[in-house]
Order: sequence, then structure tokens, then C-alpha cells
Amino acid sequence: MLPPPKLYRIAEIVHHTGLSRQTIHNYTTFGLIREAERMPGCNYRLYGAEVFERLARIQEMKSRDMKMHEILALLRQEDAVHEIERVGVQ
Repeated sequence: MLPPPKLYRIAEIVHHTGLSRQTIHNYTTFGLIREAERMPGCNYRLYGAEVFERLARIQEMKSRDMKMHEILALLRQEDAVHEIERVGVQ
């Protein structure tokens, strides 16, 4: 049996990425990243390990002077392609 995947609180993401808590909150609110779940009782947002790759991708696009709405549109396109690949084209 595999252990459950690790979930990260915003403070851990801030520590590992150097991004601010407000940036993580803004990215979540804007739809650039998604929380995996909320911690019961205290309502902390928890994120899966994939958030680190996503944040690196966002930072890379920002370094190319892309605007947030452009980044969101591109990420949504990439997500759609990944979903099609995951379920397979029928």
C-alpha cells in the first residue's frame, strides 16, 4: 500500500519557493494554482506536490513578460491537453 501523497501548507510553499504568502494567495484566487483540499477545523489550504512545478512554470512565463491573463489562458490550454492525454481520445 502506498502512503498518501504529501500535502503542503502555504507556509511550506513559501519556504521552498521564496514566493510570498500573498503571491500564493493571489495565484490561487486568480486560478493559476489550485488547492488540493482544506485542512478540517482550521480551513488551511493544502496543495499537492505538483504545485511546485506549476509555480516554476508561472515564474518562467512571467520572466518572458507574459501578463497574468495570458499565463492563465496558456495554463488552461495545457491542462486541457493533459486531461485529454490522461483519459485518452475516444
